[in-house]
Amino acid sequence: MKDIHWKSIFSPASILYTVIGVLCATLALKGFMIPNHFLDGGVTGFSILAHEAFHINIGLFLFLFNLPFVIIGYKTMGKTFAVQALIAIILLIIAMQFVVIPTVTNDKILIAVFGGLLMGLGIGLVIKGGGVIDGFEIVAHYTNKKSGFSTTEIVLLTNTIIFLLAAFSFGIEAAMYSILTYFTAVQTSDYVVDGFEEYTALTIISKEHEQVKSIIVKDFNKAISVYKGERGYLPNSFDVKSDTDIVMTIVTRLEIHRLKEAISVLDPNAFFYVQ
Repeated sequence: MKDIHWKSIFSPASILYTVIGVLCATLALKGFMIPNHFLDGGVTGFSILAHEAFHINIGLFLFLFNLPFVIIGYKTMGKTFAVQALIAIILLIIAMQFVVIPTVTNDKILIAVFGGLLMGLGIGLVIKGGGVIDGFEIVAHYTNKKSGFSTTEIVLLTNTIIFLLAAFSFGIEAAMYSILTYFTAVQTSDYVVDGFEEYTALTIISKEHEQVKSIIVKDFNKAISVYKGERGYLPNSFDVKSDTDIVMTIVTRLEIHRLKEAISVLDPNAFFYVQ
């Protein structure tokens, strides 16, 4: 297991994305969703249900329900990712406890649109920062490898259970609006992370191509394709060029940030192309 990349975790971009993402999610939850009995999917949805059932601070449930998934992430996706996820989750818990946000609106359509928009924005920004605020994405990815079900099927099944429980607890209308909120959040988060699919192709051009191949295969346990090419042809040195291997691999959107960080440490001038 590789050491924790503290520089990556505490880089200005990572901190900015994570903090703004957490604040957006907090505004969505406290200003729109929780006061009106609207749910999100995943761990957040279960946490809201538990909060409504037991009237205990939602931060406790966010921590307890996310902790097993962070441990899974630690074992399957690395120390750095687990630390970043844990930091983001703890920041969300602190914000939920101490940031005072009044109810913005009681209009159900506005809640579904803007609550989902802010929640998706928060999730997407935290992912861009290298972490997650809902650990269910981790377990869906992990279970996909173990069970043979696709990640989409796992997420759909779990969220169906959440929204059925919402219908039982808050009524069918609240559950249906919660579904709209959830899909708004999903579409927004996908847009924030540049429309990444569940799996995406990453192409790398680097002068350290042999070490890049080693990192992808040995450290990330990913298959690669290698194409022969040339690097160079810069505007101020057009005639300077060299042979290189162009490396392509398939990764999930949760892994792409960590892989780019690992390669950038090796070669800060590496070129990345995401499809």
